[in-house]
Amino acid sequence: MKPSRRTFLIASLGAASSLALTRQAAAAPEKVSESDPQAKSLGYHLDATKIDKAKEPKYVAGEQCSNCQFFEGKPGEQYGACQVFGGKLVHRDGWCSAYVKKA
Repeated sequence: MKPSRRTFLIASLGAASSLALTRQAAAAPEKVSESDPQAKSLGYHLDATKIDKAKEPKYVAGEQCSNCQFFEGKPGEQYGACQVFGGKLVHRDGWCSAYVKKA
């Protein structure tokens, strides 16, 4: 039996859709971990309330990623992209020494 043009088109669309979904999943930004070398150099913490002030003297209570000008997360989201970390995701309650209060 010879494949029809219709069968070919349906198969092609299915393959294209699968490829698009795979690319989308692969393009999802990763979350920054505290063990990441850049995160370590900037004193990044997932939870700003647990920062040791002796180790991070620049930290001021109330500062966190969600109120930093580099945070690009949406209200209510736990993680958002950060300009400092090249678009990787940081926790909204996190903090690093690059913190700058939103205007």
